[in-house]
Amino acid sequence: MTKENDTLSLFDSHCHLNFSVFDKDRLQVLSQAEKAAVSHICIPATQQVEWPSLINESELLSQVSPVSIVTALGLHPWFISEHHPEHLNVLDTLLQQRPAGVVAIGETGLDFFDRNMTPQTKAKQLELFTGQVELACLHQMPLIIHGRKSHDDILKVLRRCKPERAGIIHGFSGSEQQAGEYLKLGFKLGFGGGITYPRARKTRHLAATAPIDSIVLETDAPDMPLNGYQGQRNEPGRVKLVAECLAELRGMSLPEVAEATSHNCRTLFRI
Repeated sequence: MTKENDTLSLFDSHCHLNFSVFDKDRLQVLSQAEKAAVSHICIPATQQVEWPSLINESELLSQVSPVSIVTALGLHPWFISEHHPEHLNVLDTLLQQRPAGVVAIGETGLDFFDRNMTPQTKAKQLELFTGQVELACLHQMPLIIHGRKSHDDILKVLRRCKPERAGIIHGFSGSEQQAGEYLKLGFKLGFGGGITYPRARKTRHLAATAPIDSIVLETDAPDMPLNGYQGQRNEPGRVKLVAECLAELRGMSLPEVAEATSHNCRTLFRI
C-alpha cells in the first residue's frame, strides 16, 4: 500500500460480497480492497436462505482475509415473493444465539417504486419491515434500511417502534427534510456511488452539509456503480473513491473523512 493508505482505514458499510458474481475471485476482490485501505466490510443479507451460509462463510473469510467482515441478517423488499412471516421467527431465534460477526438487522426496508404494486404486496412489505424493526428493538441491534418511494412510510414505522440503536439509511437519496427526520431518530445516512454523479445535485448537497457524525460510506457492490464505471461490477475497494468524492464535496481531507465515517460505523456496529 501507499504511505497515504497506511494512515487510512475505510469501512464499506454495505457490500453484497456473498453474491454469486464474486464466486470466482472473492479473495482477490478482498485483496484489492485491502490495497485501497478498506479495513472493514459489512455484508447484509437479502433473503432467509442466505443467512446460514453468510454467517459461516463470512467467519471463514475473516480468517483468511486482511479485511474484517461483519454481517447483517434481513429480508429485502425486492425479494418479497421469497419471504414468509415465519422467517421473522427464524430471525428471532438466530439473533437469540448471537452468531459471531452479526452486527445488524438488514437489509430490510420498503420499496414502493413499482407503480403496479398490489395493495397486498405493499401490506406484506410493511408487515415484514415492521417485524424486523420490532426485532431490532427486542435484540437491541441497529438496522440497515433500504427505501425507494417509501421514506415517509419508513419514518412512520420508526417513529412508532423507536429502535434505540437506530441504524443506517442505505443509499440515501431522499429529501433534505426526510434526512433531517432520520437524523432526529439517530440514524446515519449511507452515501455511495450516487454522490460521484454531478447531476445528483440534491444528494451531493446533503452529503456536503449533513453532520459528518451522521454519514457512513458504502459501495452496494456489485451494484450502484460509480461515475465512470457504469456497466462494470462494483467492488468494495471503490469505497475509497466515494471517500475522495465526499472529501472534495465537504472541503475535508481524505484522512479526515475516512476516520470520521469509519468511526461512525464502528460505533454503530459496536466493533
